[in-house]
Amino acid sequence: MRTQMECWSAKFSSVKMIEASLSPVTASLANGCDAVCAFVNDDCGAETLEALAACGVGCVAMRCAGYDRVDLSMAESLGIVVLRVPAYSPHSVAEHAVALMMALNRQIRSFACMTRLSKRTRQHMFAGNYALSGLVGFDMHGKTCGIIGTGLIGRCTAAILLGMGCRVLAYDPFPNQTARDMGIEYVELEELLASSRDETRHLINKHTISLLKPGAMIINTSRGGLLDTAAAVEGLDSRKIGARSAWMSTRRRAVLGALASRPNVLVTPHMAFLTADALEAIAEVTAENLAEFVASRHDPSLTFTNQVLP
Repeated sequence: MRTQMECWSAKFSSVKMIEASLSPVTASLANGCDAVCAFVNDDCGAETLEALAACGVGCVAMRCAGYDRVDLSMAESLGIVVLRVPAYSPHSVAEHAVALMMALNRQIRSFACMTRLSKRTRQHMFAGNYALSGLVGFDMHGKTCGIIGTGLIGRCTAAILLGMGCRVLAYDPFPNQTARDMGIEYVELEELLASSRDETRHLINKHTISLLKPGAMIINTSRGGLLDTAAAVEGLDSRKIGARSAWMSTRRRAVLGALASRPNVLVTPHMAFLTADALEAIAEVTAENLAEFVASRHDPSLTFTNQVLP
């Protein structure tokens, strides 16, 4: 499969790779460029966008679906077009979510730690601990799994779980018939925060955690902000979450110590999408987005397939 640079270089005459993350400090590195391509962790706030505009940049092409770190109002006022990749490989995220679920259920992390050889005993193949104590999991078949959000990723995840014989319940403010036809059962979520761009922040909080069955497993392959970390830690301590296992994803370094040291928690980087198939799809769609932007320079009446507006 082609790399992103190979894909873009084949379509555009000049492509520059900049290793530094995008921020107000590094924005000047894009001087002379018509567009910049940013990722989910890059800072595309007002200050950065102003610096990019001063460099002559007219487009921010996000090579991801998320755009929560882009100041869309500022971009619009500066005449900067913001484009994104709305869908690339929902299967990769769904498979990652279920892999984490199974790793936690079957105590893979605990087993790996027990059997890992120390430097002193590495020469002895069976020096690790292969006892079965504490490694009991449970059959996924027949269990009830809840999914928040039934877009492409949610439905792909549900398809895997339904194939394993699970009952799948879902909450989505915009239910769709495709999900129902798959066998997904929609239910109401008691609390949805105020309607805004940040409406799902701390969707999983102290109250919603209290509604879970004791020992429930939480898998979050969406934004870290959906989960109230303090409430999750309290839930882990009380065993309301994860009598056997739980998983939370976060980019916030401050909370890693409260989570990653626990044997029933898996914390990963932003990697659920990270497959060769997804990377190629992202590169292709991003190239198409940029091609539309280039064409619009010659014909301002053209519209963009994947533009993000305030």
